[in-house]
Amino acid sequence: MTDRTREKPVQPKPTQQKPVQQKIGNVTLVVADYDNAIAFYTTKLQFSVVADVDLGGGKRWVEIAPPNSNGSHLLLAKATNTQQQAAVGNQSGGRVFLFLHTNDFWRDYHAMQAKGVEFNETPREESYGTVAVFQDLYGNKWDLLQMHPN
Repeated sequence: MTDRTREKPVQPKPTQQKPVQQKIGNVTLVVADYDNAIAFYTTKLQFSVVADVDLGGGKRWVEIAPPNSNGSHLLLAKATNTQQQAAVGNQSGGRVFLFLHTNDFWRDYHAMQAKGVEFNETPREESYGTVAVFQDLYGNKWDLLQMHPN
């Protein structure tokens, strides 16, 4: 007699072999305040709010994305404990955390400067593209980057 609790579950066979297709949908950005973060990203960086859903208990599901983006979104998560609060503005240990790719570096650089975005350096040319480090309202470092054509 077989002990059914020890049998491995049978995995269904795929009806059609599909190529692997995956993507990173969201990257969590821990913030001190949802509304302050939304205001910064929408007014200074021209991001749009993709979703803003009240989950109850002071939690919200807030996704934002750059203009005309078809890639990953930022998921804003409000810091709720001391460990998370300590990470606000330093999620990557002082390194550049996020990379904002653009098709026109100088247009976006000047627009961001005019809106008061703080750049940590003057723009520079690298082998891979034109880049400058800026910081968000919490001090997270970002690269504004226009890649050179391959």
